[in-house]
This record gives sequence, structure tokens and C-alpha cells, in this order.
Amino acid sequence: MNLTLKKALRKPTAADTIYLVKDGSGLKQIKLTADETDFIKKQHRNKQNVITINRYKNRLIFVYAETLGTKAKRYENYRTFGNEVQSVLNSAKVERAVVHVITATKEETLAFVEGMILGNYQFLKYFTEKDKKQNSLTEIAVYSAQIDDSDLESVFNLTKAVYKARDLVNTPVADLNAEALAATIVEMGKETGAKVEVFNKKKIESLKMGGLLAVNRGSIDEPTFTTITWKPAHAVNTKPYVFVGKGVVYDTGGLSLKPSNFMDTMKSDMAGAAAVASAMYAISKAKLPVYVIGLIPATDNRPDGNAYTPGDVVTMFDNTTVEVLNTDAEGRMILADALAYAKKFDPELVIDIATLTGAAARAIGPQATVGMQAKADAEFSELQKTGNLVHERIVEFPMWDEYKEQIKSEIADLKNIGGLEAGAITAGKFLEHFTNYPYIHLDIAAPSFLSKRDKYRPTGGTGVGVRLFYEFIKSKSN
Repeated sequence: MNLTLKKALRKPTAADTIYLVKDGSGLKQIKLTADETDFIKKQHRNKQNVITINRYKNRLIFVYAETLGTKAKRYENYRTFGNEVQSVLNSAKVERAVVHVITATKEETLAFVEGMILGNYQFLKYFTEKDKKQNSLTEIAVYSAQIDDSDLESVFNLTKAVYKARDLVNTPVADLNAEALAATIVEMGKETGAKVEVFNKKKIESLKMGGLLAVNRGSIDEPTFTTITWKPAHAVNTKPYVFVGKGVVYDTGGLSLKPSNFMDTMKSDMAGAAAVASAMYAISKAKLPVYVIGLIPATDNRPDGNAYTPGDVVTMFDNTTVEVLNTDAEGRMILADALAYAKKFDPELVIDIATLTGAAARAIGPQATVGMQAKADAEFSELQKTGNLVHERIVEFPMWDEYKEQIKSEIADLKNIGGLEAGAITAGKFLEHFTNYPYIHLDIAAPSFLSKRDKYRPTGGTGVGVRLFYEFIKSKSN
């Protein structure tokens, strides 16, 4: 992360400065010429919210944000404006900028800074001339009596966690197979103090995690099952919150092979695992007083000689038998083992997050996540509210028992796909079978990886889920 964030100790004078104002009265607190004031007001009347004045030695940027609307809407406006401002600064090759808070609240300012940092992300690992492509902006300072160093540290660490998730998703399987993913998570745990335990193939076989082992059969790389535990001494809860992330580091579809144009972005099929690992990084880095566990089953899905086949019957970790009708429905196979394994923790709540179905992507597109719940009405409502605040919105789909009829098998307990209709829901019903606790399922197939930049969400991995999980757990610590 080629960026620093700090508190400014004095009012900026000659630096490139961003002023956060809400109306014309805020301009009176800034030393401007009459012409500059008139220009700003005219631009604002023309519906410009980010207004730039270029002086000889510095640049002044004025950000107007409406005071109307919900809290969630205001915060997202500030993030959006933060992204616009970083784009202006980078285009002008500015290295250091000061955010001078005039009338924005503490929370609005932090959202603005968050948008600046999230928008400044780049994935340059594979460029030979990185320096030429690197964004110029490397330092943001904030001048505000309301904000202290700990506030800025929290924003910095959270956005750093999002960067980590994006980097993981953007890294191809040649450099990030299941074992490399596990090793990266071990290093993240060393930095924050979270306990990380990695099961190798032999251990997974001893546990009889049939779903994970079946998907891995076509690969020459071994699977892993990673447990991340954050259990502070004075945790507010005794029963843990458990996050489960799908870690399919590359998905060809197996013998049910995907068309090549559907395979191009399948390095991103471990975005759920990246979200869980990075959220756990942020939670433990912040030392939140909440007992949380992350579970990450990981493998690639390939059509090698011993690959699992349509027609196979697989015995899962909990002894459920599953008739495989499509080897491209592999995510639910590895998640099912992890969800059944989660029972041993007697969890308060389990949330899985996965790039699970094209059906979810087609239903709502990249602007939201498909969510379902069982025995978790109140927690789901809280998660939705958190999603609105961080603008990682969740649309609830039903989890009615009638949908389970579509995944009943003639020769086994379940089959791993339903019919042509309601594919996102039948996938959720399949996973629900392996739970006996309050449970939430999140399908991030669409928002996890973008083909085109969307405000502060870049092309490629977005890191969706990290901020959602962090803020949800943070709310439990209050």
C-alpha cells in the first residue's frame, strides 16, 4: 500500500488542499478572492460538487456534499467524492494533499478519506515498469479538531485490508494456489496476532471432508483448510461468530467445462476466501473485543484424469451423500464441508460468502449481494443495515422449504444442482442442509470482480465483504 494517512497539525497554507463544505457559509472560513468565491458558487449552482481552483503554487479543491438524505446515502456521497478527488490529484501528479474539514462531520470526513484511499488502489504486480504507472498520491493528511490519530488508523487499517483482498483476488492461480493462499493467511495472522491453523491434504482426508477432496481430485495441487481464530481475552461473546469463505483459487468447471470466455476471470472464484481472510485481518488488527473464527476450504477445480465426474456420489464431512450432476457446482461442495465443520464451535452465527452462482449475478447485477438466512432474522436485518452504511448492499432472497424439492436425488440424500429456475436459491438450500445454527448465506458472484471501474471499486477484484464483515463485528463490540 503505497500511501500514508496522518493527522495535520496545523492549517494548510501552501499545500494542495481539499475543503469539505456543505454550503456557501463554509466558504467564509477560507481565504478566497472575490473572483474565486464567485467561481465556486457558480460551479455549485451548475450542479458541480467537486470544484477545483488552480493557483500558482497549490491547488484548492472544494467538495460540496448535500446534507439531505439518509446517513447511508451521505456517507456514500462522501466516498464517491473522495474517489473523484483522488482522480483529480493523480491526474495532476500531486504527491501530498491535505483534507481541511470545514463543516463535514467526523463520520462524513472519514467516509471521504475512505473513498480517496479505496479509489487510489492499483494492482501493478505484473507490470515491468511499475514506477511509471504508480499513482502519484502517496500522502493524505487530515486537518480536523474532531478526528484523532486512532480514527485515521482505523480507516487506514480497514482500507489496507480491502487492498489485501483485492490483491488476492487479482493474483492468478499460477502464483496463488490453495497452499500459497494458506501461507499468505498465516503471514497475515503473524502480523495481527490471530491464530491460524492450516490442515493439509492428509489431515483433510482424516477428517473425511468428501466435498473438498472430490473437487480437488482433478488437481495436481493439494487442497487446504484454514482456520483463523481471533479470541481476545475479554471478548464480549462466548459463542463465536464464524465466517466461511469459498476458496476455489481457479475454476475451470471441472469435467463440466466452462466455455473459455466464462473461464477468463475464474482466478476470482476465491473472492469469498479473500474477504474472510482480509476481514479477519482487519478485525484482529483493530483488536476488536469479539470472538470470531474464519474458515477457508481451498482448492482449484480442474478436469484432470482423476477428476470427479457427473454421476459420482460423494460422502460429505457430516456423512450426507451427494449426487454430483454438475462438477461446476463445486463451490457448494467445499462450503458444505466447512459449514458442517462449523458445528463444532457451537456458533452464535455463521455467515458464508461465496462467488457461488451466475443466477445471483443475473438477478441483481454488481450493485448488491444476494443474501439468504435461516434462523437468523434479526442478525440478517442488522447485516443489511451495515451493508447499507458501507454501501455493500444485500438483497434478501427467500429460503422456503419448497425449493429443497429441486435438490432431492433419486439415489442419494441430495444432488448438487437444482433445475433451471431459482439457481441462487437452490444453491442456498443445498448449503442450509449442512447447518443447524443461525445461518446467513451471501452470494457475491457479481460484485466481487468488475470488468469496468465503478467509482472507488476498481476493475478486477473489489474486496467486497471486507468492510461489511468488519463493521458488522465492530457493532457487536459496542
